[in-house]
Amino acid sequence: MEMIAASEMRRAQQATLASRNYSEKAREVMRYVATEPGRSKNLNPLLEERPDPKAIAVVLYTGDRGLAGAYNVNVIRKTTDFVKPYEKAGKQVRLITVGKRGRDLMRRFGKDVVSDFSGMGTRPELAEVSALAHSAIDEFLSGRADEVHLVYTDFINVLRQVPTVKRILPIEEAEIEHKGPLATYLYEPSAEQILAQVLPRFVEVQIYQALLESIASEQAARMVAMRNATDSAKDLIESLTLLRNKVRQASITKEILDIVGGAEALRHS
Repeated sequence: MEMIAASEMRRAQQATLASRNYSEKAREVMRYVATEPGRSKNLNPLLEERPDPKAIAVVLYTGDRGLAGAYNVNVIRKTTDFVKPYEKAGKQVRLITVGKRGRDLMRRFGKDVVSDFSGMGTRPELAEVSALAHSAIDEFLSGRADEVHLVYTDFINVLRQVPTVKRILPIEEAEIEHKGPLATYLYEPSAEQILAQVLPRFVEVQIYQALLESIASEQAARMVAMRNATDSAKDLIESLTLLRNKVRQASITKEILDIVGGAEALRHS
């Protein structure tokens, strides 16, 4: 299992790193479009900020199976800690789960799981990712959720994976550090037509990148967990072998003492 997880992790890591720059640039472009003064807020519904949200949607990424150390536990704990203030404020939390572990545990907790996309495996198909993205976007556009957040595990390296919360809808504004006028985007044929096509694709890219990060993190966590299990099994075997040898030596010593005692008794008799 360690060897299989290492192979899957290397493949997932390559896919994650290959798409990370594009995903980050797409997020940067979305945020700058949202920051564009004046007209940008009316260009697309995905840019609409809704004050005092009454409901949120959370896309939770977990694994379909265990034996991955604390991977599933950490991201589920991150989710429960994140939604707790919303629940205390009386706001509705709608969950879209990716992975059987998160789905089963959230249902056991009595959470509102509105959609489930388990069984994607380590090589998700484009149709599956598109369906997941459309489900998240529909939650926002239909008004059932005023915000959409991703809760996933960010892949840092083989030994470190960090549970992360990221808001994807409505698209956040960029933090402008420099002074001066903002960049103005020119749209052809029209801003409404272009953004209607581009922004949903950019949101889909964010959801897909979070899925790749989660897959790489899960396989890395599983590889480390299986390596630790192998080391623990070897230590246990050594310990039991030593115990067996001690018991065997004690048994032999006892038999020798019995023989010596019997011989001594016959000699005296």
